[in-house]
Amino acid sequence: MGVEVLAASITDKLLIKQMMELYQYDFSEFEGTDINEHGYFGYLYLDYYWVEADRYPFIVRVNEKLAGFVLVNQYTYLPGSQYSLAEFFILRKYRKQGIGKKVAFHVFNLFHGKWEIHQVNTNIMAQQFWRCVIGAYTADNYTETVMEDKDWKGIVQCFDNAGEQCVRRE
Repeated sequence: MGVEVLAASITDKLLIKQMMELYQYDFSEFEGTDINEHGYFGYLYLDYYWVEADRYPFIVRVNEKLAGFVLVNQYTYLPGSQYSLAEFFILRKYRKQGIGKKVAFHVFNLFHGKWEIHQVNTNIMAQQFWRCVIGAYTADNYTETVMEDKDWKGIVQCFDNAGEQCVRRE
């Protein structure tokens, strides 16, 4: 199965915007969010990924078909962290096939440093997924913190892949 993670250009913004609606629909189960009066969830920060240097958008394709997106940024909650996986979405059709793991490994390998991965308290499936993926990527060399403050309420896994020995192949 051909999995590609491609840097998103400005022409890909509408693709991510549309997939973001599917992502937020899935996510509404955990956060109780509603659509707006126009029928959209909306995502306040999407435009910033093409104007701010510390944001990195990616499109995921499987066998040349759109399969998801990843948004990485440098807005972190914990001191010393450098990168945050802000949003990570794989279409349901492509889940439970190892694609998410391949995509995550690829993205982690693009940015070497201290990472934070966040999940809301109620999203148990995401917590299980990220523990498995980060555990495999780091050989279980990561920390997990429960945050309950004004900035974030949920689980945060942290790891450092600055050393070459941490880079894993998909």
